[in-house]
Amino acid sequence: MTLRDTVTEGAFPEGFRSELDRLMRLRRDVRRFRTDPVDEAVLARCLSAFSLAPSVGLSEPWRILRITSEVARAAALKNFEAANAEALQGYSGAQAERYAGLKLSGMREAPVQLAVYCDDTTTKGHGLGAGSMPEMRRYSVVSAITLVWLALRAEGLGLGWVSVLDPAQLNRDLNAPEGWQLVGYFCIGHPEVTEVDTPELEQKGWESRAASLVIETR
Repeated sequence: MTLRDTVTEGAFPEGFRSELDRLMRLRRDVRRFRTDPVDEAVLARCLSAFSLAPSVGLSEPWRILRITSEVARAAALKNFEAANAEALQGYSGAQAERYAGLKLSGMREAPVQLAVYCDDTTTKGHGLGAGSMPEMRRYSVVSAITLVWLALRAEGLGLGWVSVLDPAQLNRDLNAPEGWQLVGYFCIGHPEVTEVDTPELEQKGWESRAASLVIETR
């Protein structure tokens, strides 16, 4: 008997579990967007997943800035382009060519762009679980983003996580409050292609997904 064959009390039906597995498999870090606007009601429904996410001490430390002005978007794009050019210098030969050929941002096309932060100064949660491991607040934000990511995919929308950035410069450009730590800059919109079952980095020969999960015991 496999894990998939095991049914425990409170488990969802097989059909639901199969669709959840498909949703996770088809989730992608999207870089190629159409410029069509995103329905605000659909976006709000997806972002409400933040309120369902777990967080250390129930601190809910996520803070979201929606980037709408042309000035702010241009500053974020300039930040990415500078960081991307610097990152390219760290590679050479064929690896440099592969890196240069990667599309690592959908910032020019994505209609919705968010900067998501962790508020390390929050008093919500009264420090429970964060005293010995303060990074748990940021892990909580990442967990919440994952739920939003899946919710977006379920609505036919894509999310792209832009990590090639100078966080300090972005904080200054966006006038982020002191104590907020950038977790990620996100592009959201309708992807050019929705049914993609292989990560683009794997398609481009950058890296391969592990064939199986390895669990070690101690």
